[in-house]
Amino acid sequence: MDMIQGVLEQGLTYVFLALGLYIAYIILDFPDLTVDGSFPLGAAVSVFFIVKGIDPLLALILSFFAGTLAGIATGLIHIKLGVKDLLSGLIMQTALYTINLFIAGKANVPIFNNDTIFNNDFINSVVPESLSNYKVLIVMLPIVIVIKLGLDAFMKTKAGFILKATGDNPNLVKTFAKNPGMIKIQGLAISNGFVALSGALVAQEQKFFEISMGTGSMVMGLASVVLGMKLLEGVSSIKGTTKVVIGSILYKLSIAVAIMIGLTANSMKLITAIIFLIILVMGDGRIKRKKVKLNAWIKKYL
Repeated sequence: MDMIQGVLEQGLTYVFLALGLYIAYIILDFPDLTVDGSFPLGAAVSVFFIVKGIDPLLALILSFFAGTLAGIATGLIHIKLGVKDLLSGLIMQTALYTINLFIAGKANVPIFNNDTIFNNDFINSVVPESLSNYKVLIVMLPIVIVIKLGLDAFMKTKAGFILKATGDNPNLVKTFAKNPGMIKIQGLAISNGFVALSGALVAQEQKFFEISMGTGSMVMGLASVVLGMKLLEGVSSIKGTTKVVIGSILYKLSIAVAIMIGLTANSMKLITAIIFLIILVMGDGRIKRKKVKLNAWIKKYL
């Protein structure tokens, strides 16, 4: 039971990392390396403001906007300066290392004695003592649901349609008298905003900022996206965002199972590589059994 709780908590706090990469890689078709810098950026901004006595919820919002600025910078380097997409992200990722250190003040900043969205007077008064061990889940579930539904609603708007079209067919976007480059910058801003929000949530849940906490976050988020999208590839009744949420939880579950069977924390990159390989192979059409029944069940209950 403790393992399942831990998997759900980790899956939900990291889900915005996966959603950010879903926007960048799946929708915009942009391999954004900024992520390894914008994830700890969100954590640094969140911890900085919490230490200063700012409300932890406001700190999350400010972290999101800090991430959008990082995404805008990457987009401007790519679109306005003509730097290739991979190099644009790499430049911002490198720059953000120093920026994150500057914001946080040092490489490791604990907030064990400060309020977070998971531990404050309001939450402690609302959540019964018997459910105190589940405060992370109680707080994260509504946040994930609201933001996921908000993202789904946005994708149904004209702006969302144009964002999706930018990744598929930039020439189509031009027929709407829109600049595909500017739309791409907006998409990268949203993407890195979500990534930074995830970093802020993780920092508040773990109660510290550490400069290297973003290392491998791009691979982790992308593994979650691939896992959800490939496993549920043939289930058309599930939205892409829902697949990503499920993928984030399943990825954390696979990591927990790997550790449970004896693999060490030092094996995480190997585990991630194996997960990538397995899911890519399975996504070749080898998990299509009973999909008709699964589609009908999901359409009825989800």
